[in-house]
Amino acid sequence: MTKNYATSKPKIVIIGAGFAGLRAVKNLARIDAEILLIDRNNYHTFIPLLYQVATAFIPPKTVAYPLHKYLHSAANTRFFQAEVLAIDFERKFVTSDRENIIYDYLVIATGSKTKFLGVDGAPKYTYPLRTLNDAVALRDRILGNLERAVTCTDYERRQQLLTFTIVGGGATGVELAGALSELIPTSLVDNYPQLDRAEVKIILIHSRTRLLADFPERLGDYTGKQLRRRGVTIYFSTRVRSVTPEAIELDDGTIVKTATIIWTAGVEANLPADSEQLSTASTLSHIAPRREQVCVRSTLQLLDYPEVYAVGDVAYVEQDGKPLLGIAPEALQQGTAVAGNLKRQLRGLPPKSFNYFNKGTAAIIARNAGVAYLFGKIPLKGWFAWLLWLGIHLYYLPGLSNRLIVFKSWLRDYFTQERNIRQIDSKSTKIPFYF
Repeated sequence: MTKNYATSKPKIVIIGAGFAGLRAVKNLARIDAEILLIDRNNYHTFIPLLYQVATAFIPPKTVAYPLHKYLHSAANTRFFQAEVLAIDFERKFVTSDRENIIYDYLVIATGSKTKFLGVDGAPKYTYPLRTLNDAVALRDRILGNLERAVTCTDYERRQQLLTFTIVGGGATGVELAGALSELIPTSLVDNYPQLDRAEVKIILIHSRTRLLADFPERLGDYTGKQLRRRGVTIYFSTRVRSVTPEAIELDDGTIVKTATIIWTAGVEANLPADSEQLSTASTLSHIAPRREQVCVRSTLQLLDYPEVYAVGDVAYVEQDGKPLLGIAPEALQQGTAVAGNLKRQLRGLPPKSFNYFNKGTAAIIARNAGVAYLFGKIPLKGWFAWLLWLGIHLYYLPGLSNRLIVFKSWLRDYFTQERNIRQIDSKSTKIPFYF
């Protein structure tokens, strides 16, 4: 069934309620057009704080903002919860698992998904961290391991339960390793006095020679030193060969026995599921190999379809001869740019080229330790970079109540090192225990 809403206004369909999609919606809220936002979830996920859900810093609800609430003041915008399966660019309609939607203009803002790099066993036996369900499942696995270790009398199996392995030394891997290094000691002291802190291992496996490769070298070196000070074991220049339910095999043949493997090693564009149609379409045959992203014009339009835009992680965009990193600030600016170009097209004007203004990037390591690289020129590390990261993420987190809850959680953890989130949802367990 194809739905064509009875209106003479131009129809703009936006697929994806991530940073780019929501920013586009916000900037199109008052134009004389019908806006339809499509997403598989009825909430926006604040991905940068998922690792804090996974490590029991903050409750899951604080990173999931209801889309209907976000769109409440946008009279020209409706939300449609559905899974997009394919796009027919010639006939201008989107196929979903519920119905087909006709459009005049289309914005593809479907974000990214975990890329397992062809590693045998990784999709089945590792925990990614891209969705709210991923974060809750990982949190429950971590807490479940601690519960099982308390009653485990076999020394080797207990060590396996208390070994947490992270694959990937980018920002997510670093932040997760640092958060685990703070969670485990407090959890052991407060709730599991039967366990020995010395038995717990946090391992970070990275294929490059230093962490945070997109930051200056000295910031990557500082990050490694801070993590090692907190008990994290780091494997540099190391790749994963295979994964099983009970262990991970490295490229040199080393076997690491571990009950929890977290995969943060790569992402790729999250294009609609009908990839065959996408790969044979004349525009989307221009696929960039870096992350399977769609090549776009400087205006963020598809090469052959000027009424279709791709933004955020799905779009391959270069600036000064280098690809953009695929971070939230880029997506936000692209969402603003696309909204501006759509307004221009509706007025019969040509779209403008997108130029990213690099305000900088930041990553948190642990308490009082962070790194930042401002405006692509100014490196920062330590307490100020840590505080800057907190302020930036609190500012961009949607919802005043969410900000207050997160801020209170941070304050409580900073002054008392107390985590109140201890419940385990048995339904969220992704990988069963094999021992």
